[in-house]
Amino acid sequence: MGVVVEPNYFVQALDESTWAAFAALVERNNGVFGGCWCIGFHGELDRESPAVNRRRKRARVRAGTAHAALVFDGDDCVGWCQFGSPDELPAIKSRAAYEKGRTTSPDWRIACCYAGKGHRRQGVATAALAGALDLIAGLGGGTVEGYPEDAGSVPAGFLFNGALSTYEKLGFTRDRKIGKHRWVVTRVVKPRSLKKVGVNRA
Repeated sequence: MGVVVEPNYFVQALDESTWAAFAALVERNNGVFGGCWCIGFHGELDRESPAVNRRRKRARVRAGTAHAALVFDGDDCVGWCQFGSPDELPAIKSRAAYEKGRTTSPDWRIACCYAGKGHRRQGVATAALAGALDLIAGLGGGTVEGYPEDAGSVPAGFLFNGALSTYEKLGFTRDRKIGKHRWVVTRVVKPRSLKKVGVNRA
């Protein structure tokens, strides 16, 4: 089931039926972040072989252990927001600082946020994060953590977790700082059935 998040965008979960569209986006963008195929936060990144990363991601999608909200503009996937449980996504950035200040564990983590070339600064990241929250609500909700950075301090190509302003726009609050520009932000998502939601384009 898909979710309309903005008049021009439609969000669907990453699964067997949407794998081809996801893979096409990754391939159009040279494997994303140096060929990682969005496998790094799973702790399975092969820095030498994008092909290995692709196979590992594909295997996780087949096994149901890879979650993401895919943003579609018509038939084309133009971006995504990866999410999952802490066990599914153990390899977060600034892990040592995160663990030092941790008092509880979230139910869900937001990891990689990505908008394809030619679709940046067009509301894709906002649509992706909103879609991820809606999918999380449909999976039972709970406490969600993200690890964004201030977009004014970090080049766009290094905003792996997304921009702080995007999270705050969607109701996340700052918990603590774990890097020079990186924050832990949290939001509680109530469980509910998937439904259409509106998001203002940023």
